[in-house]
Amino acid sequence: MTISYLTKRDHASIIDGSRLSFSKVIKYAHNNIDDLRDKMSRLPEESFKLIATDGIFSMEGDIVKLPELVQVANEYDAAILCDDAHSLGVIGEKGAGTASHFGLTDQVDLIMGTFSKSFASLGGFVAADSDTIEYLKHRARSLMFSASMTPASVASTLKALEIIQTEPEHIERLWANTNYAKKLLLENGFDLGATESPILPVFVRNNEKTYIVTKMLQDDGVFVNPVVAPAVPAEESLIRFSLMATHTFDQIDEAVEKMTKVFKTLEVESFSE
Repeated sequence: MTISYLTKRDHASIIDGSRLSFSKVIKYAHNNIDDLRDKMSRLPEESFKLIATDGIFSMEGDIVKLPELVQVANEYDAAILCDDAHSLGVIGEKGAGTASHFGLTDQVDLIMGTFSKSFASLGGFVAADSDTIEYLKHRARSLMFSASMTPASVASTLKALEIIQTEPEHIERLWANTNYAKKLLLENGFDLGATESPILPVFVRNNEKTYIVTKMLQDDGVFVNPVVAPAVPAEESLIRFSLMATHTFDQIDEAVEKMTKVFKTLEVESFSE
């Protein structure tokens, strides 16, 4: 028996991948190591077990509890797959991602990611031992039946990687902007949940108002993404306030001022002055 363990907040690509694997899929509570351990303890020891998780969760912005996850994986002889789509170029040594951030690169069996986020290109990668990669090359249908990256996409990805590794000031600036914006948003009464990253979820907790907030802000020159059901439960609907290293504190001040005005106007319940 092959068993895949997924947190309930894993990215849709991980959910779809688990379906393609034809494994038995077991979901555990979001970032809840006790729930994971409890569910792993109930299954046959001889089964192959894979724990698949995001590094930084794309909606909530929190970071997986990787040290505890590794401990559980060792207890129950499970492999770990970490999706670093939102971690590369953000955390870890020279932006190397989640496993690097915790100093656990040699404890994670598969590290995957996309080139469509911090690399501003397209395509993606899986890093693992040579036997696993050879197996994926000949067994992973989504890889085998996909077209190769274009030369231009490869070139832009390689250049982005070079910049991330040789110009650390971009990551430093990104985190300076993140810390500044998070402090300002919290001081102004916004609900940011448990985020630990440059993904700043501003909870509206109402589907209809989330759309209206998004439209009003975009009309006023502030770009935010609406996240509503079924992507998240309706009571957890939010706008995602995403920062880049190139933003300035003045731009953040202006954005938060406009957001405060809109939330007050709409009397958003999750907002408290």
